[in-house]
Amino acid sequence: MELRLTTITGMIVFAALTRLLPHPPNATAVSAIALFAGAQLSDRRLAFLVPLAALFLTDLVLGLHQGMVFVYACVAAMVLVGAALGERPNMLKLAGASLAGSVLFFIVTNFSVFLFDGLYAQSLSGLAECYVAAIPFFHNTALGDLFFTGALFGGFELLRRAVPALSPAH
Repeated sequence: MELRLTTITGMIVFAALTRLLPHPPNATAVSAIALFAGAQLSDRRLAFLVPLAALFLTDLVLGLHQGMVFVYACVAAMVLVGAALGERPNMLKLAGASLAGSVLFFIVTNFSVFLFDGLYAQSLSGLAECYVAAIPFFHNTALGDLFFTGALFGGFELLRRAVPALSPAH
């Protein structure tokens, strides 16, 4: 069981570290690590702690910001979605959960931009302007989420087939 935990944690940390590499705006592994942790870590405390800690460590390098609580809330919500998926979800469920995470992240984090960045009038038209301005970034979010979700779940499935000790003990 320790090998399983170490492998899953290592994969999550590695995926989180990709935030430090050059990448298109918003094309990161943030939602994917949360889905993966929720689905694979049976200890619910670790399912939340591991991706949030990995995210926080990379945020220490990238910089802390006002909207972090909103990003972290999205991560926590995606851990719950991952837990609902179970350990071996099919590709359709993974794609749906990944895209749901993209939409959630878009709605929540852009609302935080509207509230705190001072770029938009604090009105319904300002909120609409904020969301419209963010639309060009959404495709990167969705593609990044789909890519990293596939890489984490698919990579772990390949590892599990090669190393049966990675399968959960029931």
